[in-house]
Amino acid sequence: MPDDAIEARIPASCPVTISEILRRAWHHDLAGLKALLSVPGRASVQEPTTGETPLHAAIRSCGARTQKNNNEAPAEKSASVDIEAAKAVVHELFLSGAIWNDVDSNNETPGCVAARLAQDDLYNECVSAGMRAELLFGLLDGYEALDSDAEEEDEDNGEDKANNREDAATNEDTEHQDDAPEDIILESDPDRAFLPPQTEGTVTSAAYLRANLTYTDGKLVDDQNNGVMMAWETSIMRSSVDALLPGLPAGKRILNIGFGMGIIDGMFRETQPSRHHIVEAHPEVLKHVETSPDCTFGKDWEASASEGAYKIYAGKWQEVVPGLLEQGELYDAIYFDTFGEDYSQLRMFFTEYVPALLDEGGIFGFFNGLGADRKVCYDVYTKVVEMHLADAGLDIEWNELDVDMKGLEKEGKGEWSGVKRRYWTLDKYRLPVITLMG
Repeated sequence: MPDDAIEARIPASCPVTISEILRRAWHHDLAGLKALLSVPGRASVQEPTTGETPLHAAIRSCGARTQKNNNEAPAEKSASVDIEAAKAVVHELFLSGAIWNDVDSNNETPGCVAARLAQDDLYNECVSAGMRAELLFGLLDGYEALDSDAEEEDEDNGEDKANNREDAATNEDTEHQDDAPEDIILESDPDRAFLPPQTEGTVTSAAYLRANLTYTDGKLVDDQNNGVMMAWETSIMRSSVDALLPGLPAGKRILNIGFGMGIIDGMFRETQPSRHHIVEAHPEVLKHVETSPDCTFGKDWEASASEGAYKIYAGKWQEVVPGLLEQGELYDAIYFDTFGEDYSQLRMFFTEYVPALLDEGGIFGFFNGLGADRKVCYDVYTKVVEMHLADAGLDIEWNELDVDMKGLEKEGKGEWSGVKRRYWTLDKYRLPVITLMG
């Protein structure tokens, strides 16, 4: 367990300019903290060695909620902790530009700390702030997917970041802080709270389509060992098919975006659909379909039904799907699972195409791995997706599934052996079931 003591998180070596802000946040000194937050960037300063931000400090100092027995609601760890005061400080920090998904030296965001300590009210504050930030990024047309890889990159370079932040000082606010240092630290990039999280090191769609792929040991990986699709997802695919085709009736019209290992398409095929269209962009996946004896979705499969009923369309869905619209295609079930694309592409698909492609009574779903490497990001995306779907005239219900985490617990171990990044860490999966409103 992480050491949550103030001495561990705000050590004596912490520059006094940073320590002043962190300690006021830690002790929920709202009046004193407000006096320090008038300059952009101060709400997101970090301790150079622990990565502690004012948000981390304000939440961590509350301690863990404990449950006395099964019949009693959780009680605060200490009667001296004023959660309302903590909420007021957290709220003020967000208003002042605190960054909801900054990570500390434990690779925890403030929301992660709140979740670990079972501080539900503070956790919800973090989720709400994350949702507002993500919606803002979308409105600014600068949306990038949440990805904690970038946060880990920041953690690796935390010392450099902290040093960069110490490049300015001010004597402002001294009339409000008689005992405070005159040179309170400034953020070197005060606008970063209003920018999408950077995703340096993540795979772009263009890079993925150029990459060599390998099918091996129940995995599909690229030449950088990024997991494109893995066999552990099979149970999720099974539940998705059951949700998209309730009762598994024959004769339905199906569209799947992203073939990958062919897991879900194999399940769709078992229902004997009247139309089964697949869109796949990667040339090596398409080659696998045509040449591998393990794949049965090639030309013989296409020829087993009337012309055009069973077909794999080669190309990016952004190029193929408009043609399907022009042909007047309608589907009873649509599934979306691509790799190397950020959330903006999924949003574009369900905003611009799903309402026109989905027949009355049809169901749309997608592989919901949005932010699935940490709970707070997953919860933020849940709310963002709900709002964007409503704007597109679509209703959503979530079927929550248990995920068997055996073999998925540790980076580089078990199912993750030979895979660069553990992209799933949660024991619950929210399966989306999406229909046309009304």
